[in-house]
Amino acid sequence: MRAMVLHKHHSPLQLSDVPIPKPGKGQLLIRVHVCGVCRTDLHVMDGELPNPILPIIPGHQIVGTIAEQGEGTKLPIGMRVGIPWLGGCCQHCSFCLSGRENLCNQASYTGFQINGGFADYCVANEAFCFPLPANYSDEKVAPLLCAGLIGYRSLRFTGNSKRLGFYGFGAAAHIQIQVAAYLGKEVYAFTRPGDVKTQEFARSLGAVWSGDSDVFPPVKLDAAIIFAPVGELVPQALRAVDKGGVVVCAGIHMSDIPSFPYELLWEERVLRSVANLTRQDGKEFLDLAPKVPVSTTITPYPLERANEALEDLRHGKFQGAAVIILGNSEVRSQDKGSQ
Repeated sequence: MRAMVLHKHHSPLQLSDVPIPKPGKGQLLIRVHVCGVCRTDLHVMDGELPNPILPIIPGHQIVGTIAEQGEGTKLPIGMRVGIPWLGGCCQHCSFCLSGRENLCNQASYTGFQINGGFADYCVANEAFCFPLPANYSDEKVAPLLCAGLIGYRSLRFTGNSKRLGFYGFGAAAHIQIQVAAYLGKEVYAFTRPGDVKTQEFARSLGAVWSGDSDVFPPVKLDAAIIFAPVGELVPQALRAVDKGGVVVCAGIHMSDIPSFPYELLWEERVLRSVANLTRQDGKEFLDLAPKVPVSTTITPYPLERANEALEDLRHGKFQGAAVIILGNSEVRSQDKGSQ
């Protein structure tokens, strides 16, 4: 099969011919249709995450169909499933038993420690495959599997907040602004300074205000989610939220947070991170998305152009999300930026 393989950090992926994997006990062989591109893929390539495994096939927003069943599996061949970042956990530690499998010390991650979806086929643990809403095409549902799921977990941690700030307006934010509006919340969107196009995009999706990340919104915020991996945004967001406000760091990696005076945290402000996702997050969000309904804006790339997709993501060259098309599925939206 074809696969885009990372052999060395800080190096491009290499298009390779590799054997089709065999599913083991409790595993499924998935014929990949599409795979969303995530900023975490850049962190994997840049060597910014602990305990990497190389060589590795990245990609963890996988949509495909079951091609072969491993021993003890029940899902039928031909069923369409989604495969997220969390690929497995021990299921018996204190974290797993308390519904916090996202914190399991023995967890393994798709496209980082398990070969992922930048390939014609991949193997996945059946217990970590999601059934997908039928009314989404392959390419439109792919971004829901990370940008959607982890973004939703981040949104949940803002509680009953009415006025939300989104710092960084990429794949996750363009999904969660729709969920926030559905829940009756207001979103104030912050982008790279001078990125007028993305600010307009945010307003088109319902942002009540959008502007540069180094300025303050016209009102105090109840909560903020930092989607951009920029540590300098943490004190900026703390300044923007009101007393008792919450700032959620949504990324798996962030540049160093500069020191800041205690007064920014005082008055019962909360600063917290979000790590990974749980299968319960997946069930809740994939049930909710069609009710909103969430619509994703995608830019498609063929497998051979995965490096281009990653660099375009790094430099903010598209709106919404990028999706790798494997050619195993009918793609109904071929134009860049289609909705």
